[in-house]
Amino acid sequence: MKKYAAILVFLVAAIVTMFVMRDRKRYFTHEGVVWTTEYHITYEADRDLGDSIQLILGNLDMSVSPYNKASLISAINENKTTRIDAHLQRLLTASRDVWQQSSGAFDPTVMPLVNAWGFGYKSGVLPSRAQLDSILTFIGLDKVTVHGDSLKKQDPRAMLDFSSIAKGYACDEIGRMLARNGAANWLVEIGGEVMVSGMSSHYKPWHVSVDMPSSENDGNTAHESVMILTLDSGAVATSGNYRKWRVEEGKKLSHIVDPHTGDSRAGTLLSVTVIANDCMHADAWATACMVMGEEKVKNMMEKRHDLGVMTISADTVSGNLVVWSNKPFADQIKAE
Repeated sequence: MKKYAAILVFLVAAIVTMFVMRDRKRYFTHEGVVWTTEYHITYEADRDLGDSIQLILGNLDMSVSPYNKASLISAINENKTTRIDAHLQRLLTASRDVWQQSSGAFDPTVMPLVNAWGFGYKSGVLPSRAQLDSILTFIGLDKVTVHGDSLKKQDPRAMLDFSSIAKGYACDEIGRMLARNGAANWLVEIGGEVMVSGMSSHYKPWHVSVDMPSSENDGNTAHESVMILTLDSGAVATSGNYRKWRVEEGKKLSHIVDPHTGDSRAGTLLSVTVIANDCMHADAWATACMVMGEEKVKNMMEKRHDLGVMTISADTVSGNLVVWSNKPFADQIKAE
């Protein structure tokens, strides 16, 4: 009888502890600026995990930020080292996957072209065709190989820039940390790239707003929602040419650069939003689709069920916006 009584006491204590621990959980919010963009993180936990969030962001800054002169990627770009860490290995693997599937539309070696157009971390002037052709000789992820923890470039002028995938990767890394620490409900947003799990504090799926493209270029960021997505898992990323652009010699130029031709892409496609299982791939595919253009995106994404894709384009005749999406994306639109 004493044995059974002890077991009963243990079970009661375990149940009480479970309810106490559940009641101790609450939603925390962290906001700040990283890589010149804002981040917003909300999660349910039994303690503040802000220090862990800052540790991840700091480690990634020292690893993958080309704007940090002390980072590992800066040392690689300046040919001071060939060593890569675990973060760069994961980013290179994912980048090569999207690069292959997009026929080279997504390419993290495009940095010298972005700099030449004046949209990177170096100021550039309007490049000539000869200058672009010269740079194109060392553009291409096939010109960079990885052997263990060492990276080899065919041409020392080759450079890597993971800006179009790193924010998504950071969202994934923070999400994984939150999950390891017992958080089931969270939203991580960095510069518009979003990763979610579970429910919001209102005990409903997370609502993720997709911005309306704006033609304003005054340095101010307006957030007018074009639609709301409902998600309890997965990621959303948007890429567009309606914020980072300028006019040179009567021509509109964008920070979206085609790695095949070297040209700045500022056509009628204004933005692409992608839903994927992880934010790293959503981020990369959003950029790839912007480079590919409307028709190629529609032809590819109508056949894919692993990615939800929406494009917003400008009708040059009517001046109206044209919205297109495949079925996986349409299924996530919140019915008002």
